[in-house]
Amino acid sequence: MSESPLLIEDQGAVRVITVNRPDKLNALNSATLDALHRAFDDAAADDAVRVVVLTGAGPKAFVAGADIAEIADLRPVEGRDFALRGQAMMRRVETLPKPVIAMVNGFALGGGLELAMCCHLRIASDTAKVGQPEVNLGLIPGFGGTQRLLRLAGRAATLELCLTGAPVNAERALALGIVNRVAPAAELQAQTMALAEQLANAAPLALRGVLDCINTGGESAIGEGLAFEAAQFGLMFATEDMREGTRAFLERRKPEFQNR
Repeated sequence: MSESPLLIEDQGAVRVITVNRPDKLNALNSATLDALHRAFDDAAADDAVRVVVLTGAGPKAFVAGADIAEIADLRPVEGRDFALRGQAMMRRVETLPKPVIAMVNGFALGGGLELAMCCHLRIASDTAKVGQPEVNLGLIPGFGGTQRLLRLAGRAATLELCLTGAPVNAERALALGIVNRVAPAAELQAQTMALAEQLANAAPLALRGVLDCINTGGESAIGEGLAFEAAQFGLMFATEDMREGTRAFLERRKPEFQNR
């Protein structure tokens, strides 16, 4: 069997998934898309995993885009199928019932930015650059870039990035809402893992409820979203973690959540 394009390591309740093709700047080919889909399926099914951190190997790139050598000669139907393959994998990430943090350690361009945007939170190195440069290849984003960027950064920024193909630095990405935080390169891993540990110690069922509400509400009318939120709020009262959290608050101690 060929070597996996991913490195997967558990650090307590945090699973770190690393795209491991540094010689290709971690570009996404079909094998990598499939491996990522399987890895996130596994993370969803593993009760010991409470948070996932996604990053790229090497100092230069998170993911520099799709593997152009693989897609350059595709025919129209093959191109559509490749886009659907990538979209399905990224939708798997986006709908994971556990928080996913993108640790953007370098270039996140094209498919790389699309991969980062499907994660729930994004922390970027101050040396990172992000963008949708597909127009420079005679292409458009195909893994959800036009849609997720529109929802994160708004119409004006999405048009600018997708029409010009020009990347932006981490500080501008932060100002546009594309990333949540920017960290000095030397502190990126420590800050990302600190956030991951914070989330890993929170109530898993409550985190899932938040993710479900935001995923549902983001695509619904406000009335439907509010009704869904109220239903999810009510469900929390059936959990042992809710009882533990409220007791701990009243007793002025740290809660110990058990994912029940």
